Amino acid sequence: MSEKTTIYDIAKRLNITAATVSRALNNSPKIKKSTRELVKETANLMNYKQNKLALALKSGRSNNVGIIVPRVDNNFFGTVIRGIEEELYPHGYHVIISQTHDDPKRENENLYALIDAQVDGILMSVTDVSDQNYDAFLNVLQKNVPLIFFDRTRHIDGVSSVTINDFKGGYLTTKHLIHEGCKHIAHFSRDQSLDIFKNRFLGYKQALLDSGIPFKEEYVIPIKSSVESGKEAIDILLQLETPPDAIFSSSDFAALGAIQELKERNISIPNDFCVAGFSNEPFTKFMELSITSVDQSPLEMGRMTARVFLEQVDKTDAIKIEKKVVLAPELHIRKSSTRTTF
Repeated sequence: MSEKTTIYDIAKRLNITAATVSRALNNSPKIKKSTRELVKETANLMNYKQNKLALALKSGRSNNVGIIVPRVDNNFFGTVIRGIEEELYPHGYHVIISQTHDDPKRENENLYALIDAQVDGILMSVTDVSDQNYDAFLNVLQKNVPLIFFDRTRHIDGVSSVTINDFKGGYLTTKHLIHEGCKHIAHFSRDQSLDIFKNRFLGYKQALLDSGIPFKEEYVIPIKSSVESGKEAIDILLQLETPPDAIFSSSDFAALGAIQELKERNISIPNDFCVAGFSNEPFTKFMELSITSVDQSPLEMGRMTARVFLEQVDKTDAIKIEKKVVLAPELHIRKSSTRTTF
């Protein structure tokens, strides 16, 4: 049979109306169970394919959810996506994944493309400069499509979010370095226009102050999430009149770069220099010199983001409750920062 079989062809075969076929295919309780089963069996035999877009327009549901992340080739975001998909699939949803490469123009295009695709919700981690896309965010909300941020967020009324307590993560890590005897602790900071990086910095700063250690602006080095950036930051720090004896990095990749550069300079880790990162990338625990890092619980973050979406999309009234979920960070202490016997 042709793939272009229509409900009219099925109706003709069964000598019933096209309206009855349509209702049966959509599980209408007004149609007898035996008739629904006969229609579906006949539709399969005739290789009938439902027009998903038309069905979405008619029902208001596509059963597709859009996910926007900076990059898909990143363990953290890949694991978040896995958590989202595992939570949504049993509820009949499929995911459409887009990436921005931290380009606000791409982010803007992705938002409009997903709306055009009639997705039932958009779950996203924003770019470094998402303020430029405020109109695109408002467009999503005006379409009454649930918009939920995870990890990287912006403050927009009506938008729920799922994050970890980045302040606590920064605080716990810095306190650990102090406990190991470090007195001059530097911080590799990413773009503080994003709350996650700003809060990690504030946690670091508060831990210093609570321990009676002066905060030094020159110890805060802006970095990118790359090995090379970590190497360059070490070169800057070691030229200071009083170089640091430890680093809390907001990126595991920059922490790895720091370790490589320190080894090149024959600086002993952790005896002379302690290093800690953030994100608990898989490589941090498998290296010979395993790296201390804060786990962001990406699988749980993905699952929780999906649950928040399901709560919103299942509401029958017009009121959507803005929900802020904050997960607890977990510090994994490893060889790179442990001066006592490991």
